[in-house]
Amino acid sequence: MRQDSRLSRMLHVLIHMGRHDGAMTSEMIAQMLDANPVVIRRTMAGLRDEGYVTSIKGHGGGWTLARPLEELTLLDIYRAVGEPSIFAVGPAYDMPGCPIEQAVNGTLKDVFDEAEELLRKRFAGVTLADVATPFPNVQKHDGDRGGAS
Repeated sequence: MRQDSRLSRMLHVLIHMGRHDGAMTSEMIAQMLDANPVVIRRTMAGLRDEGYVTSIKGHGGGWTLARPLEELTLLDIYRAVGEPSIFAVGPAYDMPGCPIEQAVNGTLKDVFDEAEELLRKRFAGVTLADVATPFPNVQKHDGDRGGAS
């Protein structure tokens, strides 16, 4: 199963935005992530809707942080990117009338719900500034594809 990297990619972008002077265009971000600018705009719009970034149209426009990194948590961004599934495993519904399958699914649901709650609590306790702390003056790294860093 393919992993959903939206959270990781947006954390990456937002930390760079916190280090960048001025707005970053969708094209700059897309080049940095080797992605399509349309996809970037769509994802950034979700962050804008939550009040985490702002956008300015026209020459000199682009995306900027609406709040400092210290005020943004992993949970905030996780929610803003659509709360992607945390687990690649899940219940089976091949035999819905089977009491064993029902018991297995019920147990899995309880365990997954508990694990997700623990992860959400941990996400809520980590700010983007916490993630960025080891990189106080990072301007560009080898993984970046453009000058947007």
